[in-house]
Amino acid sequence: MHRYQLTVAAEQDLLQISLYGLRQFGAHQARSYHTRLVNRFVELAKAPELYQPVEHIRKGYRRSVYGAHSIYYRVHEDTVEIIRILGAKELGWS
Repeated sequence: MHRYQLTVAAEQDLLQISLYGLRQFGAHQARSYHTRLVNRFVELAKAPELYQPVEHIRKGYRRSVYGAHSIYYRVHEDTVEIIRILGAKELGWS
């Protein structure tokens, strides 16, 4: 099993997602969504090849969609590096 690690940008994304959730949906819902995102990171560490490669975005990247967000990551020897956690607006899909 791999471990996961968030980049500084992904940590900032996660913080912004939590703050937005708190403002829009309240503390309980924000905590719940945050917990489920972190659970997805654990899932990625257990089975990093489960989700699709997105080589057209950047070589070696994969994407896992959770809720309203796309988790972009890459696999190193024993680590799944979470690169970014982006919503539709950041991707220009809104």
